[in-house]
Amino acid sequence: MLSDALRTELADELARAESERVAIAPLAERYPEIDVVDAYEIQLINITRRLKDGARVVGHKVGLSSKAMQQMMGVEEPDYGHLLAEMELRENVPVDASRFLLPRVEVEVGFVLGADLPGADCTEADVLAATVAYAPAIELIDSRIADWRIGLCDTISDNASSAGYVLGAQRVAPAEIDVTAIDAELTRNGEVVARGCSDAVLGDPVIAVAWLARKVASFGVRLKAGDVVLPGSCTRAIDARPGDAFHAEFAGLGSVRLHFV
Repeated sequence: MLSDALRTELADELARAESERVAIAPLAERYPEIDVVDAYEIQLINITRRLKDGARVVGHKVGLSSKAMQQMMGVEEPDYGHLLAEMELRENVPVDASRFLLPRVEVEVGFVLGADLPGADCTEADVLAATVAYAPAIELIDSRIADWRIGLCDTISDNASSAGYVLGAQRVAPAEIDVTAIDAELTRNGEVVARGCSDAVLGDPVIAVAWLARKVASFGVRLKAGDVVLPGSCTRAIDARPGDAFHAEFAGLGSVRLHFV
């Protein structure tokens, strides 16, 4: 467990790394005593600062939602980060790759909430009842930790490596599609670079969203109507370089694009 002063110091380091685009050494390597509570508190310090500066939370993302990633990190549950309005990207607006350190993209089935979710007792049935639509999504992830040398506490402290997201135009109601069986394909500059299925996310992305609602409740946060929730990636993360044009196609759910300059 870290002191409050050290948590603030590390939050300062991460914020400076993001603004100056100069990565820092892994926190867990320098401070082996750091734990998950420390990491979430560090994340919240920076989120609270941004909210005071006018930022607005528009949703959350779940990370480490595949069993393979959890085994690699040596954990038994996912992690989460905040999505801010300023992180929303547009399909028709190129993204300046120089804004980021080590950007990557992930393919996800986005959830758009039409009603507030319960907190600590949220169930999968609650998630389905509150979800107004699924949407094709690409998450832009980035690490303020050098060379992506991240452990669990590094990525949590770093807002779960969040950097941006884009939703495609199509919306599909939960009753109209099996969210556990959506095949996805990602191309970069016309070449297929990743394929996957939505069941890569804990077997069912709804499970990830219900977990998230329960988890954030312990920090006094609720998932609300209008929020976007990214439950985790259907595919491995792919490096994004200047000039790269990505296109993700989802069976029965439409597509979404993201272009870097």
